[in-house]
Order: sequence, then structure tokens, then C-alpha cells
Amino acid sequence: MGEPHKHGEMDITVHEKTFDAFVKWSTRVAIVAICALIFMALVNG
Repeated sequence: MGEPHKHGEMDITVHEKTFDAFVKWSTRVAIVAICALIFMALVNG
């Protein structure tokens, strides 16, 4: 069935790049949402 899994030998560079991109995207979306809420609060005044 294949070789047994050895901990720490898997190449995870693609996984790390994907996770970094997800964190950056999520952070930017959160910042935009917060700015939109602040803008709406100031305009509604």
C-alpha cells in the first residue's frame, strides 16, 4: 500500500503559502468591514 508515514517529512510549502494568503485576505476583509461600519456611523450621525 505504500510506505508508512514519517512525521515531519511532508512538503508543506504550498499549504503554508495558501494559509498565509487566507490570513492576509481575512485581515483585509475585516479591516474593510470595520471601516465601512465606522463610515456608516459617522454619516448617520
